[in-house]
Amino acid sequence: MNAEETLKLISTKTWCNINDLMKLTGLSRSSALKIRNKIKDTLNYEIHTRDLPMNVVIDYLNIDVEYLKNVSTRKEVQNENNKWNEKRKH
Repeated sequence: MNAEETLKLISTKTWCNINDLMKLTGLSRSSALKIRNKIKDTLNYEIHTRDLPMNVVIDYLNIDVEYLKNVSTRKEVQNENNKWNEKRKH
């Protein structure tokens, strides 16, 4: 996943299911299940669902949200500059 896709995933979902965890980590289902169980073990409260709170997953995986925002913004600006340069050439 690129920065933009990662940012979209973590910002649009409150809960992280196993498929989301697989996408975020790039790991197989069995490895993602192990990570999910480790995260559940670290919580000081019980969760009565298979999904995890997205903010807990972000913290556990040490995802730098500000960095993702900066990279995504830079990419948008670069795309706009490329479009402008293409228009100038014609």
